[in-house]
Amino acid sequence: MQIVFALLRRSYLAVAELTWSALALMALGHALLSWALMSWAGEEKLAGDGVSFLYYYLVSATTTGYGDLAPVTQAGRLVGVLFVLPGGIALFTAVLGKMLTGIGQLWRRRMMGLNDYGDRAGHFVVLGWHDDFTHRLVEMLASERMPGTPPTVLVAKALERNPLPELTDFVRTDRLASPEALARSGARRARALVVRGQNDDETLAAALVAAHCNETTHIVTYFQDERTAAMLRRQEPRIEAIASMSSELLVRAAHDPGASVVASLLFSPARRDTVFSMRVPADAPPLRYGDVLAGLKRDQKVTLVGLSDAGAVDLNCADSAAVGPGRVLYYIADHRLDPAEIDWSRMARADG
Repeated sequence: MQIVFALLRRSYLAVAELTWSALALMALGHALLSWALMSWAGEEKLAGDGVSFLYYYLVSATTTGYGDLAPVTQAGRLVGVLFVLPGGIALFTAVLGKMLTGIGQLWRRRMMGLNDYGDRAGHFVVLGWHDDFTHRLVEMLASERMPGTPPTVLVAKALERNPLPELTDFVRTDRLASPEALARSGARRARALVVRGQNDDETLAAALVAAHCNETTHIVTYFQDERTAAMLRRQEPRIEAIASMSSELLVRAAHDPGASVVASLLFSPARRDTVFSMRVPADAPPLRYGDVLAGLKRDQKVTLVGLSDAGAVDLNCADSAAVGPGRVLYYIADHRLDPAEIDWSRMARADG
């Protein structure tokens, strides 16, 4: 019995190391030879019907053993015991083992940040890891993820495993300013990149490399020092460089009680009355800011607060300001609006 187990183990190991194509050819060859031997043994009930033999072969190989089909001749039983069962079981366990190994490898690669998401589009990419800050950032991005949109991809160093496997995919890298890591994260077709390194120097380097590798993707960065953020804005105007506003909020709250609460409400997607943005579609007619403000309030129950063009934001627009296709509107609402569902033509009529 030990010899039989040793042979089966050797057969399993040898088969498990084969490619899927070689394994499929071996399975086909074993099944055909099994059918030929059963025909030679006079097993007409098994070998006379292709469907019946396939059913018998798979039931035997998977050790299910229903017992409704079985060899009836002595020669057929010997063929089953000495050839069909050992070979079929070895092939089945090899296929099953190979599948489980492949699934395990894919999961390990995903957890260890070795996967490639270069074909992904419309997602967010977060560069850098800070325990509480990034955790909260990823949670907020996930809370606004639309159905059908791929999950966020986290690019980080000094992490052995994905810290948030239920919320994000993971790309491990030695440095944030890595074109290869950006390519694996799918940054080129991402909706936006959010960059925050361990310090302002690392953030600056990662942002510049990201801008060089991704000429159209929106990039948002966070700096502790306003001077570094201002320098990046001058060098790369398309990058949205944000500096810490804690001092500004303290001053504003001292002069205007409740200002910090308003700021928290405006930028928290988990609460009502949040600031959102949308781009005026290309097929929208020429509009005036006052008409859009009144139309959005009337039809969508939201409050328009400003617009931008080429990065310049105006939060106190004149009613006569032009709102053409491509302009970005900022509004306060309980949820994000879909520009395609808005009747822009109705807003163009001054009489509503």
